[in-house]
Amino acid sequence: MNKKLLYALLSLCTLGTITGCSSNEPQNISEVKTEASEIEKQAEPAEDVAQEMTFVLSNLPDGLDPGATNNSFSKYVLYNTFEGLVTYDQTGNLVPGLAKDWSISEDGKIYTFNLRPDLKWSDGTPLTASDFVYSILRVATPETASRNLNKITDYIVNAQEYYEGKIGAEEVGVKAIDESTLEITLKEPISYYIDILSMWVYSPVQQATVEANGDAWSANAETYVSNGPFKVSEMSISENVVLEKNENYWNADNVKLEKINFRYILDTSTALTAYEAGEVDGIASIPPTDYARLRAEDKGVKTFPTYGTVYYLINNGKAPYDNLKVREALNLALDRQLIVDNIVQLNTQPAYSLLPPGYEIDGIEITEGRGTFGMSPSAEVEKAQQALADAGYPNGENFPVLELSYYSDDVVKKVVEAMAQMWETNLNIDVEVSSNEWVLFYEDVIEEDYSVAAMGLTAYYFHPTGFLTSAKTGDIANLSGYSNPEYDALFEQIKAETDPNKSIELIRQADALASDDYFLIPLYYKTSDILLHDNIQGAYMNAQATLFFKDTYVVGKE
Repeated sequence: MNKKLLYALLSLCTLGTITGCSSNEPQNISEVKTEASEIEKQAEPAEDVAQEMTFVLSNLPDGLDPGATNNSFSKYVLYNTFEGLVTYDQTGNLVPGLAKDWSISEDGKIYTFNLRPDLKWSDGTPLTASDFVYSILRVATPETASRNLNKITDYIVNAQEYYEGKIGAEEVGVKAIDESTLEITLKEPISYYIDILSMWVYSPVQQATVEANGDAWSANAETYVSNGPFKVSEMSISENVVLEKNENYWNADNVKLEKINFRYILDTSTALTAYEAGEVDGIASIPPTDYARLRAEDKGVKTFPTYGTVYYLINNGKAPYDNLKVREALNLALDRQLIVDNIVQLNTQPAYSLLPPGYEIDGIEITEGRGTFGMSPSAEVEKAQQALADAGYPNGENFPVLELSYYSDDVVKKVVEAMAQMWETNLNIDVEVSSNEWVLFYEDVIEEDYSVAAMGLTAYYFHPTGFLTSAKTGDIANLSGYSNPEYDALFEQIKAETDPNKSIELIRQADALASDDYFLIPLYYKTSDILLHDNIQGAYMNAQATLFFKDTYVVGKE
């Protein structure tokens, strides 16, 4: 089956192709090819220049344990210090990582991976197939409290039963046949399972360091044993994380960069000042008000296609937001185009659904011909007011104060303030805005202790189900409390469907069902923009907005 992944930038341009695995082509790997994913190389590494760089991050991660976190702010460290069975190359292709090749059984359920020879952890000890078994079973253990638990329990035979304590580890469908051969058995054939294996939750962690240090293993440089192109040499969660080249990485000979200092500067204006003064080499978040100037002045703006959506959660289990008409009113009352053009100032599209455009199956775009579910780029004020009246709150009368919460971020703050003003003006309701640092904010979201909350999702793997899980009843990714049995049934059909045309139809049905229920507030589709000085070459980003530095090097400044 041929799939094509497109991304929304100025228009829906064809930027990628995914070729799915099948039992007839057991050694083939899914490919995701994206133009302009790599920052163009212009020279070779400079012999007289230190192969070191400092890159600024504007959000603190909630942790750096690949088996536990699903926080995207962790990705910069995780994808540069760990590597799984598959990974990504410079053009966005999904390629072999620690697995040199594999085969898939005729029924599509059994994956047999042959690991590269002589794999090692960053401390020099051997890394074997048993480490993958330990790591997968660890995720499926309640004590780990993994936020990506379902990426194991939904797919691997008996993983859910093991999590529930009903069976022993030997009955779970993950086995080390020998030191270099790993076998994973699925409950049912999943055409996109290879893509799921690219997620960091499938990265191996070292049993010895985890068991010796407990949860603290991932919070200290001395105990942070990894297996990727870089290893952690210093760590101060609120200040910086310093990586150094991992001499025990299987492809260490091709890693040129010796040191990366991920420095946390939460104020984007301060980060920009440091960048323009030459104190740092790159920053992950560009202040919107400076974007046009920086691009015009050729200051190193790099834009990447990204498969993701910025949206706001609505607590579907909390009155009055359990009322469909209230959720409809909140959606229709927003001027998305104004937010895109004047607040975030990105070259992107307003969003009317959580599922972004950009994914094709056999030449057919998943979202082709999709409607806007009653929304338009500007606010539909009269329709929004009528929906609120139909909910029992004419002209906003007796509507409780809307609590709008967000995590500390300069751009999100401006978006939230604009949304609050639109609701107050267009619906005549009162809005109370509050913010907190990410860790505390996210704890409240998980506990469903919120009314409306800022959120966003970039594909953790390249298939629409990565977004559709957000509306599935009881799924860890469902943070809105939305529940619809008809939707759940469609989701299960999508997972099992092997016919591409039927898959398209089922995905469209599920997307429309949840969108018609206004289970959340889609705002705009993502792009990824960073700043990087031109003397930093070879860095690249895939459509997950993951920045890889394993092929990066430093050249002399002009």
